[in-house]
Amino acid sequence: MIFDFRLKVFYTVSQKLSFTKAASELFITQPAVTKHINELEQQLGVGLFKRHGNSISLTPAGQIVVQYAQQIFQTYAAMENALAQLQSVASGTIRIGASTTLAQYVLPRILALFKTAHPAIHFTFSIGNSEFIEQQVMTEKIDIAVVEGNSHHPQIMYEPFVKDEIVLVTKASSKWAQKSEIKPAQLVTIPLVLREYGSGTLDVIYKALLKAGIPPKDLKTEIQLESTESIKQYLLHADCAAFLSIHSIARELGQNELSIIDIKGVGIYRTFQFIQLQGQSARLPDLFRRFCLSHYNFK
Repeated sequence: MIFDFRLKVFYTVSQKLSFTKAASELFITQPAVTKHINELEQQLGVGLFKRHGNSISLTPAGQIVVQYAQQIFQTYAAMENALAQLQSVASGTIRIGASTTLAQYVLPRILALFKTAHPAIHFTFSIGNSEFIEQQVMTEKIDIAVVEGNSHHPQIMYEPFVKDEIVLVTKASSKWAQKSEIKPAQLVTIPLVLREYGSGTLDVIYKALLKAGIPPKDLKTEIQLESTESIKQYLLHADCAAFLSIHSIARELGQNELSIIDIKGVGIYRTFQFIQLQGQSARLPDLFRRFCLSHYNFK
């Protein structure tokens, strides 16, 4: 998008209400976020955020800017779609792949919008764990995919899409939900539902906990399940907790079915990435990639 990057920084901070989380999602430093916000406030002549110690909230002026920012982003997205249709992309087929979390919670809305914007373009959609999707790309069965995880194959070109935060959650009525924040050492006392061995998500969790001084062998694992949906259903009927992508629990948080437990000093993040075969470039995959970047988070 060609709009002022400061507006995107502001919008991201307004959604996260955290300069640190906004910096992580935008792949810039926290001082850079602060600089962009200060410059935008000076340009507009109004304060956009109130500072409350370590937390922030939008000012009335900030709330107005959020509303107009959403309209601006939507207008730019519409313009990009109109311009793309002038590029002689009349028809064709694109083979898209995604790892499980993305396939369930991030891409369906984008795929629907993509099909509406480009009705003559047909696509197939493959779903699997990150390792499976990467193999499909390397054997040229998929043109472009979006995956989670930290693997890097030399045959594959990786490009960041968006940051994902993995949080500790429990059902809202659980005794553990009363603890809005715990110390890292307390984690080993909580029964956990974890993903299966070999899961990219589990690997990210284990590495983050090990860095925080919590060996995976010390965790109190109650059960391991193979999908996010099965983990959520288990949580709703048990007094335990699980690590889940923030993207996967928006509905349950909104309906007060699940609650987040913060672990003091521990943040678990990963980057969702576009992947394509090295040296392979084609118009349709590039169009889809740009469409995803234009439409993610700007509803």
